[in-house]
Amino acid sequence: MNYELRTINYNLIVGTHDIIFLTFDTLRYDVAQSLWRAGRTPNLAALLPDTGWEKRHSPGSFTYAAHHAFFAGFLPTPIAPGIHSRPFALQFEGSTTIAPETCVLDAASLPEGLANWGYRTICIGGVGFFNQRNPLGKVLPGLFQEHYWRPDLGVTDPNSSTHQVALACDRLNALPPNQRVFLFINLSALHQPNYFYLPGATTDSIETHAAALEYIDHALVPLWQTLRDRAPTFGILCSDHGTTYGEDGYTGHRLAHPHVWTVPYAEVLLQ
Repeated sequence: MNYELRTINYNLIVGTHDIIFLTFDTLRYDVAQSLWRAGRTPNLAALLPDTGWEKRHSPGSFTYAAHHAFFAGFLPTPIAPGIHSRPFALQFEGSTTIAPETCVLDAASLPEGLANWGYRTICIGGVGFFNQRNPLGKVLPGLFQEHYWRPDLGVTDPNSSTHQVALACDRLNALPPNQRVFLFINLSALHQPNYFYLPGATTDSIETHAAALEYIDHALVPLWQTLRDRAPTFGILCSDHGTTYGEDGYTGHRLAHPHVWTVPYAEVLLQ
């Protein structure tokens, strides 16, 4: 079922709903919206508004920068000019994007603020900035009470999303129904390498990027059902940044190109 969330009061979500935050690492807006229009991501389409993905600007051009902003309450910004209120914010003097419907948390990060509300906070990592193998890889996961990473959740495993979803469902099912949960998953399948999602491909391309999203669309199905069975759930689905495949001579991200800064975004309710 599709829901309209434009005027939602996020203060009524916190404490009453589980919250899930999925970052589709490296997903380009044009690819996400093209597949939505073509009916190639039917399971995601069942959650999205009738217009598909919303076009937004990312606050960062690569994973580490974008997620630091996200966990400080600065999610991708609506593309239209103007001042746009935020769903969540941290106590911060002088912010012009805190509105009456914004849930303001007295903490240094969104996971820590929700933990103060009694949420169990869970991070299921994907790309290297979540691998906990070195001090840098421990920074973002360290914001959460539970944090998980294994090689089969990372970018080199073609079944990474399947493994991430299985772990998420196991953790959700292990917790009492009255325990509110903030679940974050960094979906790694779209990040390079992604050539193995298109049979016969040997290099990454815009086509293999699209094939990776089709794989994720199918892999997420058990998670949606687990969430519905457990509790009303509010979800934020977005990309942290896009990437380039040769456009204007650029390849990759961590650069200022429209395909990097422009990302898909959606808010959903599952109940």
